[in-house]
This record gives sequence, structure tokens and C-alpha cells, in this order.
Amino acid sequence: MRKKHWYDYLWIWSILYFSLGFFNILFAWLGMIDFIVPLLFAIIGGNKHFCNKYCGRGQLFTVLGNSLRLSRKKKAPGWISGKWFRYGFLAFFMTMFGNMVYQTYLVAGGASSLRQVVKLFWTFKVPWHWAYTVPAPSPWIAQFSFGFYSLMLTSTLIGLIVMVLYKPRTWCTFCPMGTMTQGICQLKNKPSDN
Repeated sequence: MRKKHWYDYLWIWSILYFSLGFFNILFAWLGMIDFIVPLLFAIIGGNKHFCNKYCGRGQLFTVLGNSLRLSRKKKAPGWISGKWFRYGFLAFFMTMFGNMVYQTYLVAGGASSLRQVVKLFWTFKVPWHWAYTVPAPSPWIAQFSFGFYSLMLTSTLIGLIVMVLYKPRTWCTFCPMGTMTQGICQLKNKPSDN
């Protein structure tokens, strides 16, 4: 059995993130760490070390699936890791992210009012008003928080579903961040024609 390192416990970060956001939606901004850091690893280092070693969500699926035996550990259908599905899901995800940013822009410009709601699977509205007891300095900051928390919660629920049905880290095969960082690494590490 290999020696445990500090980064082997980053799955706690995922639990902490969702717990904090449950009580105060402004903590949703902390999730930007999971967006920025993998991109930095890919852009600067040309690698996917974040996904392979430091991703708290992937670790959480491993802990739940393997240690707690919540996964059937079945092989996922091939189309889930196929290029069309991965890039299609990335396009869908980025469209939803763009819509979230646009809604934040509308609130910032005064064209729309703050919606204190978390949307699961981009459809089902879950009132989240208790998590906004300490108002943000500006309504757009809160709007981004609600939207981003929705995005993070939905993607984690999708990951949990595929974790139960298939292998624990099945989510990682089509994770939008993983797909983006893989594309960046391929471009960065592409041999030059010289």
C-alpha cells in the first residue's frame, strides 16, 4: 500500500465546497479554483496533473465508489468516452456556462433582477434563499454564485449517477475540464514541423 500524501485528501475539498455553499451561496466563488488551476496546469505545464492527482471531485468518486462500495464497477459504454460525446458535452457545458455569465451580466447591468435559485440539471429550480443571508456587495456577485453553484452541483450529480452505474471515475472520461485540458495539452505538446 502506497504512502498517503496531502493531496490524497483533496476529496474533502469537494464536500467542504458544497457544504459551505449550502449555508452561504457566496462560497460558490471558491469553485473557480477548480476551473482556473486545471487550465494553469495545462497551459503552463502542458500536463493533466490536476485531473490525475489533485482533482477533489475525482477523488470523491473514488472514495464513494471504491471505499464505500457505492459503484457497480461496470465498464461504461464506449460512446461515453468517445470523441463526439466528450466534445458535444463540452459544447453543451460551455453553452450553459455562457448563459450563466450572460445572466450575471444582465443583473450587473440592471436589466434583470437577482434570482435566488439553484437549478439542478439546468432545468429544475430549487429555492436557495436561506443561503443568501449575508448579501453580496453587488447583486451580480450573488447571481454568479447561484449560477456557478448550480453548475457545480449539477455536474457532481451527473458524476455520482455515472459513478453508481459504472466505474467510480467514469465522470472523468467526459468531464468538460478534462476535455479542455486534454485539448490544450495536445496543442501545447504538438511536435513542431521544423
